[in-house]
Amino acid sequence: MASQPSRFAAAPVVKWLMIINIAVYFLDMIVLKYKMQAWGHFSVATAIENFQIWRFITFQFLHDTASFHHLLVNMLGLFFFGHFAERWWGSQKFLIYYLSTGAAGALLYVVLFYAGWFGTQPVPIGLNEMLPATYIPLVGASAGIFGILACVAIIAPNLKVLLFFILPMSMRTFAYMALGISAVVILFNLQNAGGEAGHLGGAILGFVLMKFPFLLNFIGENNGRNRRVVDARVMRDSKMKPRIAINLDDSEIDRILDKVNRDGLQSLTEEERDVLKRVANQ
Repeated sequence: MASQPSRFAAAPVVKWLMIINIAVYFLDMIVLKYKMQAWGHFSVATAIENFQIWRFITFQFLHDTASFHHLLVNMLGLFFFGHFAERWWGSQKFLIYYLSTGAAGALLYVVLFYAGWFGTQPVPIGLNEMLPATYIPLVGASAGIFGILACVAIIAPNLKVLLFFILPMSMRTFAYMALGISAVVILFNLQNAGGEAGHLGGAILGFVLMKFPFLLNFIGENNGRNRRVVDARVMRDSKMKPRIAINLDDSEIDRILDKVNRDGLQSLTEEERDVLKRVANQ
């Protein structure tokens, strides 16, 4: 039996995003002693009031150096789900999609901050020191990861995932659950409400771009030729680990997915929807 290609073979952007995030984490912690955190983190004061707009991008490559778990969870999300989104969008569009959803997370954080929903009180950082609320830093790839979850929940809603590697559920259920947790934390202003605002903002823009993919047509890459079947099925073999089987050659599917990319899901006819359903359930 032919060997299965690496999941990164068709997802070079995901590979490099992981490499950069991991490299930045250890470089900043070990060599630069958190200088990159100071230069690149996002906060209302730095990014908005001081107009340092690069921070809408740079914060996505920084992680809390006091918590390796923060980096680990985000990189697992990229590893398991990123290649689906990159193969759907194509590499160039995927990179813009990922960075845009990350920036949208920071933007929703700003909107809710100025609305007084959270983060209005200074935070103690020492015995007699307080950090003004506008300087509270936001770091992490989570907003972009939630954008990826939104993408995969739409293109492969029945994909089976294991929550905590134990509890099986569909990708659609997993995404709804993650977004529900974020919404509850924000609504009741619980711990890390600002971070959850970032998650929700990334997912919201992700859903918008998936519904109206022509918004990224200015990039002009691939013209939809890298699109794949809108659902995936887990193939099991007694001697192999589960793998994802995706039909790569059906020209009719490519045509329909090109139409989705250009005009949105709502543009499909009943016959075209039936074709996609048959492929998804085969």
